[in-house]
Amino acid sequence: MKTLAFIHNDTTLSAVGDFSPVVSVFSHYELGNTVSPFLLLDHIGPGHLKPTKLRKGVDDHPHRGFETVTIMFQGELEHRDSTGGGGIISAGDVQWMTAGSGVIHKEVFSEAFSQTSDTFEMLQLWVNLPAKDKMNSPRYQHLQKEKIPKVQLPYEAGWLRVIAGEYDGQFGPAKVHSPLQVYDIFIRQGQRIILPAKSGDTTLIYMRSGLAVFQTDDEVLEDHAMAVMSSFGNQVELTAQRDCSILFLSGTPFNEPLYGRGYFVMNSYDEILQAYEDQKNGRFIQPVEGGDG
Repeated sequence: MKTLAFIHNDTTLSAVGDFSPVVSVFSHYELGNTVSPFLLLDHIGPGHLKPTKLRKGVDDHPHRGFETVTIMFQGELEHRDSTGGGGIISAGDVQWMTAGSGVIHKEVFSEAFSQTSDTFEMLQLWVNLPAKDKMNSPRYQHLQKEKIPKVQLPYEAGWLRVIAGEYDGQFGPAKVHSPLQVYDIFIRQGQRIILPAKSGDTTLIYMRSGLAVFQTDDEVLEDHAMAVMSSFGNQVELTAQRDCSILFLSGTPFNEPLYGRGYFVMNSYDEILQAYEDQKNGRFIQPVEGGDG
């Protein structure tokens, strides 16, 4: 059984573009390869959008060398990128975008949602790419709610959505570049669950809302806090002290150098400089070739 290594908690609220409030849950700038292959997690909202004719969100910006995963809980986003990928991301949907060699994209509230007065909430996760895949062609995956398996947990403990990886014979629809488990989980108060995780893997548990404990003497996991589990052991045991909404992440870490700057995450300073040089000289967007696997 994996044990709790530490709890990372940063409740500072900020904004990303027009998105606010935003909790920066963790970043590789703080935790480095401790969280590999994951790079960053932002919790956007819950917030309230007043009716507007403006298309609020984050305008065109570049990425290279990693993937962005947007999980919608409330509200509706429109995504457009330089490959022609995009669409409307509704509540329950997941967007999995591989930036690879370079993509320019924007994410704004949809026109329909912008004209309502409603609540929005989403998570945005950055997942690193192994060095061999960093310059692959970009790829866009729109994972619709109805295509994401939803497993009822034993003893009516709650439910689990398999976004990536496998749980109880159900496989997530996301195509990934390294072994990953990404689960969206709801656990009812008083229930105990055991989740699969491989020894040697990085395992992170983010509490969107709720209160839970791993072992009796452990520090409790509260709203907007993230548990970093030990590398050793094959499972995680968790008991909900309140109803809990959780993001569960587990993956094989990379034994590779990590160098990030702004919107780019590569393996060396020279590769970061090359990304800026390519952007400056109009070489950033590469011709899209066949599938990247």
